[in-house]
Amino acid sequence: MSAEATNPATPGPITPGAQRRRGRPRIDLRRLGRAALLGPAARDRLPDAIGHVAEAHRAHYADADLEPLRRAYVLAESSHRGQMRKSGEPYITHPLAVTLILAELGAETTTLTASLLHDTVEDTEVTLDQVRTEFGAEVAYLVDGVTKLEKVDYGAAAEPETFRKMLVATGNDVRVMSIKLADRLHNMRTLGVMRQEKQERIAKVTRDVLIPLAERLGVQALKTELEDLVFAILRPEEHAHTQTLIARNAAREENPLAEIADEVRGVLREAGLNAEVLIRPRHSVSVHRVFRKRGELRGADFGRLLVLVSEDADCYGVLGELHTCFTPVVSEFKDFIAVPKFNLYQSLHTAVARGDGEVAEVLIRTHQMHKVAEAGVVALGNPYAPSGEEHLDTLGERSDPTRPGWLSRLLDWQESAPDADTFWSTLREDLAQDREITVFRPDGGTIGLPAGASCVDAAYAQYGEDAHACIGARVNGRLATLSTVLKDGDTVQLLMDQDGSSEPSRDWLDHARTPAARIAIRRWLTAHPEGPRAPESAPRAPYSGPSARPSAANAVVDQPGATVRLAGCCTPVPPDAVTAFAVRGGAVTVHRVECSAVARMKDAGRPEIGVRWADAETAEYRVTLIAESFSRPHLLADLTEAIALEGVAIISATVEPPAQGRVRHTYTLQLPGSSHLQGVMRAMRNVPGVYDVGRAQHAAAGAL
Repeated sequence: MSAEATNPATPGPITPGAQRRRGRPRIDLRRLGRAALLGPAARDRLPDAIGHVAEAHRAHYADADLEPLRRAYVLAESSHRGQMRKSGEPYITHPLAVTLILAELGAETTTLTASLLHDTVEDTEVTLDQVRTEFGAEVAYLVDGVTKLEKVDYGAAAEPETFRKMLVATGNDVRVMSIKLADRLHNMRTLGVMRQEKQERIAKVTRDVLIPLAERLGVQALKTELEDLVFAILRPEEHAHTQTLIARNAAREENPLAEIADEVRGVLREAGLNAEVLIRPRHSVSVHRVFRKRGELRGADFGRLLVLVSEDADCYGVLGELHTCFTPVVSEFKDFIAVPKFNLYQSLHTAVARGDGEVAEVLIRTHQMHKVAEAGVVALGNPYAPSGEEHLDTLGERSDPTRPGWLSRLLDWQESAPDADTFWSTLREDLAQDREITVFRPDGGTIGLPAGASCVDAAYAQYGEDAHACIGARVNGRLATLSTVLKDGDTVQLLMDQDGSSEPSRDWLDHARTPAARIAIRRWLTAHPEGPRAPESAPRAPYSGPSARPSAANAVVDQPGATVRLAGCCTPVPPDAVTAFAVRGGAVTVHRVECSAVARMKDAGRPEIGVRWADAETAEYRVTLIAESFSRPHLLADLTEAIALEGVAIISATVEPPAQGRVRHTYTLQLPGSSHLQGVMRAMRNVPGVYDVGRAQHAAAGAL
């Protein structure tokens, strides 16, 4: 894949395979290149060049058939023969290195076969049909999935469209992205001979797209090394400072983390718990983050303790012993075993303190959890083997990790992205959301959303573009606005307009976090530049907006020349009995005679001013009504519809949390004439579940 030249950068974290070979020097790719140039071995013998791949593969799959790897290597070596990397190495060293990375992570034979061939269709005369004929449909699909689109055909859109193609392929087979991540890791390791601007461009795409994808697929071993390589290219000064801190700590004679590890081993041994206690050095980016957070680093800050056990129950046994024999830092405890992360990760996290103040972070997990924590989806082997059982959740989506919710959502919205630029920018925005929450539907289904998502996002995640008709929601049983931000574990019931007359508002964009919601809303707004329409059967009367004062053009008071306004506390409407009082600024405010402010004004010695209604049907009035009702689905939609059908505009609406099965709705309405008041109140009372509708009486303002 446009493999780059060699210039080894900062060594990354130790992969599982490398842990088993600790102390062995890094494989010399130049030597592998020389072995490759000698040509393929005899037909029945494994070529020396893939000996390390075979060794790493057999460590995970002792009985693996290596014949497909031998044939794939022979084809790759012969087709790439004569091609060189910019470092001067034979090109075959790149697919060999990519395949070794995957073999050490535990990838199965089909993935490794495709990895050896992953650049043949793109860079040689080998065709996809040839790969399919010689190695089968699965291998061909994986090779095609990681093959770039030609710039001659797509121009500047080639890169984003290649990623779109790759993500769609990943939706059907997650192993496509495994190969891509390993390919990018080797190319990042060998960027040194590229000019600086190209290094930075590749590093930025790696930071914005590949690293988040590695995180979501749980491939931590690749993610952490990619982070360090990007860090070195994009922030060289901070990287150099971090390396100095790491080197300075390594030179110290005392090692607090090693001492704490020994103490932990002793505690667990005495408790009869069979556990392996390892020291996990922090990688460069992790050290930098801790330094930014704490300012000054102590010896134990440069790594963490990893405790590996055999059974899940032993994890909690270890936790109990540590919290008994050391001082636990309660705020650092997290249980990702009971509640795994969305990327397969499981572990107990805690931190313990010694008497001297040294604090050690501790990770507790089983050996299998550790394998998955390092290799993520790669550790699944072949998740599509016939023996595997596919489970569907209530949305009809695979519940297994080969098709997680975030990937399904990404595949859904990418179909709606109108062009490559929109897809590319939206993809980066989507992947920048680094945490996921799960909300529940009343029917027992679940919706996966990024942290910070609102009811708007939940509506589009559940209903797609039918969410245009969403008019509200219940969150944990309480009525809520669509702008409500959801929390992990919330239960969300979305309220839909059954006749489909409701439409999205431009304001929804302010509350939409997910690309699916934002793209759908923008597309509707583009197609309807005039904005949402009022119901055709009863056009809404015009009004001046929520901040406008009620009209009083037809209040006649016994104070010529005075500015007259209707009190907002009691919103009088003809034929209400009214009175008036002078207020500051020479204005006169009209109140209903039963308004609580009237008695207060009289007690304060304010003189009443005579007032009467005139031309009641020539002006608009604002009134606030309260509907008392039993709680039921679609009540908000039905009340809103009833008001609209009376030709009355809704200025604002609030819904109080339900109590004992009852709920109160408060509407401020703009009446086109006083005669509409009784009609709209009657229409609201006729809505099923509503048992009373009355005029609101707000607290009166002091000046009135």
